[in-house]
Amino acid sequence: MSATVLRRLAGESRELPSGTELGRCAPYGGDLQLALYVLYELHYRGFHGVDEGLEWDPDLLRVRARLEERFSAALRGDARPGGSAEEALAELMDEPAGGRGGVSHFLLRHGERWQLREYAALRSLYHLKEADPHLWVVPRLTGRAKAGMVAVEYDEFGAGRAENVHARLYADLLADLRLSTRYGAYLDAAPSAMLAVTTLMSFFGLHRALRGALVGHFAAVEVTSSPASARLADALRRCDAGRAAQRFYDEHVEADAVHEQLVRREVIAGLLAEEPELDDEVVFGIRATELVEKRLATRLLAAWGEGRSALLSAVGGPAR
Repeated sequence: MSATVLRRLAGESRELPSGTELGRCAPYGGDLQLALYVLYELHYRGFHGVDEGLEWDPDLLRVRARLEERFSAALRGDARPGGSAEEALAELMDEPAGGRGGVSHFLLRHGERWQLREYAALRSLYHLKEADPHLWVVPRLTGRAKAGMVAVEYDEFGAGRAENVHARLYADLLADLRLSTRYGAYLDAAPSAMLAVTTLMSFFGLHRALRGALVGHFAAVEVTSSPASARLADALRRCDAGRAAQRFYDEHVEADAVHEQLVRREVIAGLLAEEPELDDEVVFGIRATELVEKRLATRLLAAWGEGRSALLSAVGGPAR
């Protein structure tokens, strides 16, 4: 199915997946997630040689809508329901005793350089566009929520300095680890669990009706970022990664601790003061983010626990 979409984008065929194919594809599977990822990419930087007019091609949009229906139904069925936005955020802040199970905990305590490089390569699909989809929600917000969102995004984009844009800092991290800094370089290496982490924020960002879910996603990222970043910075220091690699996570320890307060007190509180009926959607965004991140963690930790790569193809550079 994804191969059919790719051939259409490349201008090699007019064929698109059939309704039967779209209706039976696994919502978290590699076929659906890759097709969804490349269709979403038309709204970001596109692809060399692909007609930019295809961004709003009605046939491709119909395919995307069917894929989104499958993905959305699975997310809403699998994400834990119930509770308020404030309760859902409080749960995220309550880390398990002893740090059991998390990727950042594993990398801090046991991670080898090859595992840190794999993690960095995979997360590049997210971090090289990290703040971009959240900007889509800005015109859909008002008052405190809009002002708070823009304040956080201003930091994400380097406070007006190109060299401090967080995506640029992540590219510097990749360079220190002798990985490609090219946008989308590791798409072919990414398992479906990583693709789902990235397609989730694009799905939320592209739909005004999902503005509450996008705010929930944004909040979940900011709330969990600071402690995880501290562990990852220490893991990189332990493995003698370069200063630029460490800087990305060191920057997020301090910045995201501030961002977390802004998101909770201004963005979420401001949104729900204006549109209290969106509380359940904010919770959905938080829980869906938690769901896809846990699926990715399960994939990574299972592979690394057996001493094997979690990637679909090698990232190159120094042997592990």
